[in-house]
Amino acid sequence: LLRTHVQPGTVLHVSELNTSRVSPAFASRLEYSREGNGLVITLHNLQEKDSDNYVCAEEVTNSPLLSAKGTMVLVKEVERARKKGSWDFYALIVVVALLFCALVCLTLYHVDVKKYFQKKKPNVVYEDMSYNSRRSTLVR
Repeated sequence: LLRTHVQPGTVLHVSELNTSRVSPAFASRLEYSREGNGLVITLHNLQEKDSDNYVCAEEVTNSPLLSAKGTMVLVKEVERARKKGSWDFYALIVVVALLFCALVCLTLYHVDVKKYFQKKKPNVVYEDMSYNSRRSTLVR
């Protein structure tokens, strides 16, 4: 894996004997593994200074030429954007919570809450239907 434009140099060199050399700048941020006849290279924690054209090259036996395909990598400042975005999210949550509290308070102000929590007196009518009470009304 080579860098070709901004800071030309070798990032990773893997020989057929499975020996590898990793650039000190990528020592703790590069992983690779073999998949069939190819390599899978993963770069972690990219920084702005890592922006460059990266070329995976294969040495052609008995030739000074390389067989290569390149990829342009452009790294922007992600951390600042992420932090700003998270503050926007927290501000939105606080505003929604305040609006919800205001709605609840307004609702409670306009509704007579006491009547919903008071014990209702049973609406009972008692009528004495015994023989004695009917007889006394008949006598009169």
